[in-house]
Amino acid sequence: MSNVFLISCVLFTLFVPSTYAQSCTNYNFTSNNQMSFTSCSDLPYLNSFLHWNYNPSTKTVKIAYRHTKINASTRWVAWAINPTSQGMVGSQALVAYQKSDGKMSVYTSPITSYQTQLQQGDLSFNVSDLSATYINNEITIFATLKLEDFNSTILNQLWQEGPLSGDSPAMHDTAGVNTQSAGALRLLSGQSGTTSTKASSQFNKRNLHGLLNAVSWGIMMPIGVLFARYLKVFSDPAWFYLHSIWQITAYVIGVAGWATGLQLGSESNGIQFTAHRIIGFVLFSLATLQASAMLLRPKRDHKHRIYWNIYHRAVGYSIVVLGIINIFKGLNILKPQKKWETYYIATLVGLGIIAALLEVITWCVVIKRNKSVSNTVEKNPQGLHESNWYNGHENGTNRTHYRA
Repeated sequence: MSNVFLISCVLFTLFVPSTYAQSCTNYNFTSNNQMSFTSCSDLPYLNSFLHWNYNPSTKTVKIAYRHTKINASTRWVAWAINPTSQGMVGSQALVAYQKSDGKMSVYTSPITSYQTQLQQGDLSFNVSDLSATYINNEITIFATLKLEDFNSTILNQLWQEGPLSGDSPAMHDTAGVNTQSAGALRLLSGQSGTTSTKASSQFNKRNLHGLLNAVSWGIMMPIGVLFARYLKVFSDPAWFYLHSIWQITAYVIGVAGWATGLQLGSESNGIQFTAHRIIGFVLFSLATLQASAMLLRPKRDHKHRIYWNIYHRAVGYSIVVLGIINIFKGLNILKPQKKWETYYIATLVGLGIIAALLEVITWCVVIKRNKSVSNTVEKNPQGLHESNWYNGHENGTNRTHYRA
């Protein structure tokens, strides 16, 4: 149990964004863009930083948006202000990337719909001194913004990155940190909020959804199968109670994760992950059927018990396989750091190694017991036959049960 708790804690950190080792306060601008900024902010996602100088009397702000650890020949970056809302639609963006000839392309782009492909156009406010550089895998956008029509010094800002298609920006990811890169920019205080309240709440729900499902379908269910397959050789009928309680607990946690996913789906208009959603429904249905079937389980000596056993194992293994597949689909949606996916793979490999060792140990025990039974039968055929019949049916220690 302690090992599962430890793994759960590790998985939880999978969905929590890491902090940056680099700080904007330690950065010095060089080359042809020698300048200093009085305010800066380490943006919480996408390896991004914002520097600025704000003049309240003229409502002018000079900005330098830095996006690090990026290949400018294959990726574009953008920073934007949304004067009307906290979302993408209505954003007034500055876009930059490196063209195929090696020159930097930087321009303004108003976002009028979710289908907008960052087309060049005028913004709702004046922009001057617009330029961009690419040095040491870092794109920096410089600009001066004239915010005369803004009545507040707290702005809705967004930042983004995505792939290039030829010499044009293509659609960015619609999951993970790409959906969290928004926040409040406080021009006077020099601080930048992480995300809006709504975005933060949704991000927390995604974390919870991922954590619950990873622990339930991704870890506890496979461990419960190991209990059923291998413990019965050594501890009967204790294995049955441990297996049942463990899987019911995993089912309850999984249902909580499934319900959280449904709520996320209802709150994410226009964003749907069909395969992940379908597998989630199938998992919930199979697990509910499996739990309900326990109430209809025939007695051990019933003539139809063998068919129930086949059904129970087939559905159980299907749940484990589908659960693991859906965990990887969820990781692909959330897009955490690559190392956390590696940790989960290592966990599965560890469980596989344990299963292989237990398989060998179990067969060794079964073969040894069968030899002992054969030797005893030769000495006392009638008496041992009756004894084996009794033990096999009452304690579940015959050969068929070992292989269950």
